[in-house]
Amino acid sequence: MVFRVSVSSSRRAVRTWWLLVVVSLCLFVSVCRAASPSSQEEEDSAMENIVTEKKAEESHRQDSADLLIFILLLTLTILTIWLFKHRRFRFLHETGLAMIYGLIVGVILRYGVHVPRDVNPASMSCVVNASPATLLVNVSGRFYEYTLKGEISANDVNYMQDNEMLRKVTFDPEVFFNILLPPIIFHAGYSLKRRHFFRNMGSILAYAFVGTVISCFVIGLLMYGCVTLIKQVSQLGGDFFFTDCLFYGAIVSATDPVTVLAIFHELQVDADLYALLFGESVLNDAVAVVLSSSIVAYQPQGDNSHTFEAMALLKSFGMFLGVFSGSFSLGVATGVVTALVTKFTKLKDFQLLETALFFLMSWSTFLLAEACGFTGVVAVLFCGITQAHYTYNNLSPESQDRTKQLFELLNFLAENFIFSYMGLTLFTFQNHIFNPMFIVGAFLAVFLGRAANIYPLSLLLNLGRRYKIRSNFQHMMMFAGLRGAMTFALSIRDTATFARQMMFSTNLLVVFFTVWVCGGGTTQMLSCQRIRVGVDSDQDNSVSVADGSERRSTKQESAWLFRIWYSFDHNYLKPILTHSGPPLTTTLPPCCGPLARFLTSPQAFENECQLKDDDSDLILTDGDISLTYGDITVSTDATGAHTSSGRGFVGVATSDDLDRELACGDHELVMRGTRLVLPMDDSEPPFTDSRHLRM
Repeated sequence: MVFRVSVSSSRRAVRTWWLLVVVSLCLFVSVCRAASPSSQEEEDSAMENIVTEKKAEESHRQDSADLLIFILLLTLTILTIWLFKHRRFRFLHETGLAMIYGLIVGVILRYGVHVPRDVNPASMSCVVNASPATLLVNVSGRFYEYTLKGEISANDVNYMQDNEMLRKVTFDPEVFFNILLPPIIFHAGYSLKRRHFFRNMGSILAYAFVGTVISCFVIGLLMYGCVTLIKQVSQLGGDFFFTDCLFYGAIVSATDPVTVLAIFHELQVDADLYALLFGESVLNDAVAVVLSSSIVAYQPQGDNSHTFEAMALLKSFGMFLGVFSGSFSLGVATGVVTALVTKFTKLKDFQLLETALFFLMSWSTFLLAEACGFTGVVAVLFCGITQAHYTYNNLSPESQDRTKQLFELLNFLAENFIFSYMGLTLFTFQNHIFNPMFIVGAFLAVFLGRAANIYPLSLLLNLGRRYKIRSNFQHMMMFAGLRGAMTFALSIRDTATFARQMMFSTNLLVVFFTVWVCGGGTTQMLSCQRIRVGVDSDQDNSVSVADGSERRSTKQESAWLFRIWYSFDHNYLKPILTHSGPPLTTTLPPCCGPLARFLTSPQAFENECQLKDDDSDLILTDGDISLTYGDITVSTDATGAHTSSGRGFVGVATSDDLDRELACGDHELVMRGTRLVLPMDDSEPPFTDSRHLRM
């Protein structure tokens, strides 16, 4: 009995033990099964991170290689430029050379380099009203963000997936506007020769404003006729409205005669021709940018946004005036603030900080204008002019040299980079549309638009000019209407529609032709038109021949409006914003004495009798002028008669004598209560005519 009880107890223990073992095994298996998916996910996540890091490293290397391509392009361009200058080759400018190298590299990248893309395409369809800029995609419970690159046709899907190199060398258009254009435009204003610019200010403004508008509408109307003809003859392939034609006329009216101006500077062509061409190109870029923005903003009421409506036209015109005036004011205000900061601080004791502040304030003008809804091109242009007129005088000599060299270098690199990229995009841009009829019509329209700008306006301007714009000057200005960086930047900024893509492709050919053919033929055109070269424009007593009569630089025409402005600027603005100019205590009313003493710098009192003003010759007229040379005073009355007085002066001064005295020697010019001392040019001998001076 006892034995049976013990046996049954042992059996129960064994069963309990086996039951515990089975339960433990089940629990272990379940735990392993539960743990295995987590481990797998961790392994997948680790592998994905490794792949992502490898892709990021490969992308970094690819981006470095792409930038290296452009650096090598610029290096090769510089070396070839040196060779051309050494051999005195003038048939091809550095910008044209940069485009040729860009074309060669574009051909190599398009047809000789194959970099496949590591992609796994997945096609999905959904219905949306517009293309979203950002997509959030749920892939197996994980969210990914994708940004919109642009629209491509169904036929190009496979080609786009296998074209990684061409996609990498295609820059965001905003890079041109925010990084490359500002130094080019600022340098144009900062290096502007104000003396010759203001002597021809009226004509330059007419060509830049009125001429650009005329060119825009002439080209727009001709291109609309061309587009209508294309629709009648063949299928155009997309929408092309009249507003698109006007927009094309605006962007292609922006001239960039950098090639011609470089040759003019090297050959020392007539200073007035240089000033007319350079001044027009500088201002006309700004007008073209604002004009194109106004055309884009044209929005009539109703469903059809391409019909004519007077109210919408007036709104666009008002926007043109508002944007231009706002951009102008913003650029001038930034220059004035910089001038005040450099005047009332001792930054000139720290040249590096002074140069850095000047650079940042100048560049920020462009970005500030764009952020405020204005046009950065206009703002940075007039900021450069203001900085050159006021702030430059407050800088230390080291900073003056640094800023000039810095912006000259940035202008050179940015300009050649853009022209190299032009050649590259002819083969790397994915959405080119070349229409032969449109291209031929564009070349004819550009030629006729330039002619409608130059010749009628020159005829009207000559009616009021004392010294006429000669016919050979007009032919040269017509020939020098090259298209360049601004036309390219405005074209590439928006290539989303069929019309914009056709404009961009056509403008590339227009830029290539004008730079290579017109720019390369500048020297031959100068010879053909018999325009004098070797004229030293820096000498104040230089003469130029116009219609067989001598023309003295001291009697260059200057607009009456500028004479009024110069008097106000010299007596008030220069003393407030710079260390030069007469002390405000001598120009402001006595009641403003404390304010005048506060705003006038000590240097102005110290240099009161040794004032140097680069623009002083701009307001010389035949009346209200008194000249002191030593003990001799030569003056002119309102009628233009010259009288002289002083010890040892015999006879009456003639007009030629007055001109020679104004051009040579240390002398004082007393006008409207302001005493100026004009420095003697080291290149000119002092006036010592024994016929009129008795020692």
